[in-house]
Amino acid sequence: MSGGTERKTTDRTDLDPQGPPESERSRALTDKGFPAEEIDTSRPHPARMYDYYLGGKDNYEADREAAEMVIHMTPDARPSARANRDFMQRAVRYAAGQGIRQFVDIGTGIPTSPNTHEVARSVVPEARVAYVDNDPIVAAHAGARLTNTGNAGFFLGDVREPETILEHATIRELIDFDEPVALMLVALLHFVRDDEDPAGIVRTLTKNLPAGSLLILSHGTTDFHRDVDADAGEAYKNATSTLTLRGKPEIEPFFEGFSLVEPGLVQVPLWRPDGPLVQEGENVRIAFWGGVGRKG
Repeated sequence: MSGGTERKTTDRTDLDPQGPPESERSRALTDKGFPAEEIDTSRPHPARMYDYYLGGKDNYEADREAAEMVIHMTPDARPSARANRDFMQRAVRYAAGQGIRQFVDIGTGIPTSPNTHEVARSVVPEARVAYVDNDPIVAAHAGARLTNTGNAGFFLGDVREPETILEHATIRELIDFDEPVALMLVALLHFVRDDEDPAGIVRTLTKNLPAGSLLILSHGTTDFHRDVDADAGEAYKNATSTLTLRGKPEIEPFFEGFSLVEPGLVQVPLWRPDGPLVQEGENVRIAFWGGVGRKG
């Protein structure tokens, strides 16, 4: 995830006295907000925990300890993370196949190939992608893994401040809101508390999207692990973002103003699978709902 509280707003990308000033375009597409050395490694961060679930190495001891606590309480955490990642890729391919050429990926997470731009460009080579995350370790990797091929930008942003995301120079540079956009909120809103109005955040982010735009959304849930999921939130208690798992009736309103694409809001492996499904007998209870909505 991102969109959490590990965030600073000072843009220091052009303050190096040894280097030439950057053009506005260059600064907009490489805005990292603040240096990677300011990464807080003492507290677990959801993006780095997610990286650990996926088998990545861009995480720290605090992240691994918290992630292992979740895995102990919810053994399906790792397959759930992988299933969610697979859902993201299928949804992006679907969007690109529908002619979408613009993607705003909020809560990007630590880059894990294939990333959004790679998936989209396998269908639409000219696809443009704006990545947003609040973790500076994501920014540290952005130039090498996300924005090195052009037509892609990254900036540090907080989903709790949706207007600042929409007004950011990188969004203005890359995204034309007169054309359909795919807005991606994948495994993100469960890090937004109820009192932070997640539905209002989604409304703000989507209100100016033109007809034909898509909302790609997945969300952690208690519906398949009611016996242990409430306890899993304890692992995030000291993290930079707390965990608020929700049931399907609480997630469906996030698609207000959108018509759900078939098969609707479903357990993520069931959304247009492109391979064999996990067998029920293997007792893998993927704890994510996911869906794609189309704005009419």
